[in-house]
Order: sequence, then C-alpha cells, then structure tokens
Amino acid sequence: MPSGWARKPSGPPVEVRTSAKRRKTASAFWQDGRVVVVLPERLPRADRVELVDGLVRRVLAQRPHVTTSDRDLLVRSASLADRYLGGVRPASVRWVSNQQRRWGSCTSRTREIRISDRLRVVPGWVLDAVLVHELAHLIEPTHSARFRRLAARYPRTSEADLYLAGFTLGLESADR
Repeated sequence: MPSGWARKPSGPPVEVRTSAKRRKTASAFWQDGRVVVVLPERLPRADRVELVDGLVRRVLAQRPHVTTSDRDLLVRSASLADRYLGGVRPASVRWVSNQQRRWGSCTSRTREIRISDRLRVVPGWVLDAVLVHELAHLIEPTHSARFRRLAARYPRTSEADLYLAGFTLGLESADR
C-alpha cells in the first residue's frame, strides 16, 4: 500500500504515510476526522496491508462510534432512553454535516434528532450525553428546570459539558 489516502469500507478515511526516520515502529492516530498511519519507509510493501489494517482496527476500537451508521445511532439512543428517560423514542436519529454551531438538535414536533458529525471523534460517553440531552427534548422542548433534571439523569452530563467546552475551544482555535 503506497503512501496516500484510502477509505476502509464503512469507515473513516485512512491516510498512510511513510517515514525515513522510522526503523521498526509503526503508529496510527486520529487527525482531522481520519486515521493516519505512519510506517517505516523500508517496510516491505507485502507487510504493509496487514499492518495498516491492524493499526486502523486498534484506533477504531478506541472510538467505535466513529464508524456508526444512523441506524447504530438510533439503537444507541434507544438504549440510553430506556436507561435514563423512561423509554422515550425519537422518529429518527441521524448524523448531519451542516451543524457547525450545535452538537445536536431536536425537532420535538416531528421527533427527529440530528447529531453533528463533528462528534464522531469524541469519546462515547460524550456522545451519550449529547444524545440524552436531545432525547430529553422529546419530553420537555425547552431548557427549563424540568429539562435540566431530565438531561442530568445521565451521570456524566457535567463532565461531558466540560469536555465539549474544551473541544469547542480547540475547534475554534484550529479555524483561526
């Protein structure tokens, strides 16, 4: 596999780089919504595909929701709703790419939830907090005290809010 871009079936883009400085080690990491794999330049091409596949699998295991479909998001939401919100159900939950100022949104009238695809790279517990927040809007459309009590049923809500505040700051700094 030469240096460059690839896309794993049903996964994020993968960029493979080679480095003359690397002798024995290879690494993989998240960068800008893709998996970057760095290999020793002298690694035989026959060994690259298997090594890249293994490294990509390891990185994806750290953030399994990165490759989830809208259907997977709906199933995850149902599980969270059963656990924290009495089984409330949305009509749909889907990833969207047009939300740059919000993490998620809910139209209570149609019961549709949209989650910003910028959240694909956050830890699962942060995504769960956003999903519970949007699911709570199906019960209480406003950000009232009742709504805040419902959303706070998810135990890591405050921690996720803090994470997202830092994540927002990082995204804004990167845009400058």
